[in-house]
Amino acid sequence: MSKMDIELTAADLNQQGGIFCPSPKADMKLWNSHPKVYLDVAKTGEARCPYCGTVYRLGANEQLAHRH
Repeated sequence: MSKMDIELTAADLNQQGGIFCPSPKADMKLWNSHPKVYLDVAKTGEARCPYCGTVYRLGANEQLAHRH
C-alpha cells in the first residue's frame, strides 16, 4: 500500500510524460524527503516512487497529447 496517492492532470507532467518525486503536488518538502527521482507516468498512466511509495496517477479523464 502506498504512503500517498496523487492524482495528476496532463498539465502536471513534463514534456516527456513524467514527474519528479518528491513533488509539490504531494505536499512534500525537498529537504526532508528523499533524493529527487524521475517517474515516467505516461508509459502506463501511473508510477510509484521507490523511496516513499507515493503513487502518481493520471486522472481518469486526462489524455496526453501524442508524443513523438
